[in-house]
Amino acid sequence: MVQLFISAFVTLFVVIDPPGCVPIFSSLTAGTSAGHRVTMAVRSSLIAGAVLIAFALGGEAFLSALGITLPAFKIAGGVMVFLIAIDMVFEKRTQRRENRAEEVKSAADAAGKPLEEEDISVFPMAIPMLAGPGSIASVMLLSARTGGDIASEAVVLAALLAVLVLTFLSLLAAGPLMRLMGAKFEGALTRLLGVVLAALAAQFVVDGIRQSFNL
Repeated sequence: MVQLFISAFVTLFVVIDPPGCVPIFSSLTAGTSAGHRVTMAVRSSLIAGAVLIAFALGGEAFLSALGITLPAFKIAGGVMVFLIAIDMVFEKRTQRRENRAEEVKSAADAAGKPLEEEDISVFPMAIPMLAGPGSIASVMLLSARTGGDIASEAVVLAALLAVLVLTFLSLLAAGPLMRLMGAKFEGALTRLLGVVLAALAAQFVVDGIRQSFNL
């Protein structure tokens, strides 16, 4: 159980990437009140958590309704997560997130709407930055690996909740963390986590191929 928790925690931490979300959240909430930042952090974490838990619990039934087997999803999900890992290693993921943040700020400016009134909790923070395709695929893959065992499923959900709590705390402390981390440290950490994620993605693909061909 401990090994499952560590594996699930590392996978979800790398995919959701709380350190990478900090500068984006800081940029989107720059110039707003402390109360507004707290509200956005709470809403973002809760909405992302609800989406990911829903896919963790109902993902297998959803796949069955579409006629998709779990081994096929493991292979597809592993490839998707591997692509995210490549983006992290070459820092393309961070650039896309920053572009989304700029688009939201530009839209608010064009509408003549003060940023204080802009609700960024659903888009882009909760979806797709926290609960994006990669994190949804990862939580479904981890849930599938439990084989329907209730205790193992609970361990995966506990790992997910732990990552979401860390994400929430990171968003709350976005300002101090930005000063502490700095751009160079954040870039090095993102690359390192990308390498770890690539290895985890490869394992998903290997597991899917083995199950598909009964190896």
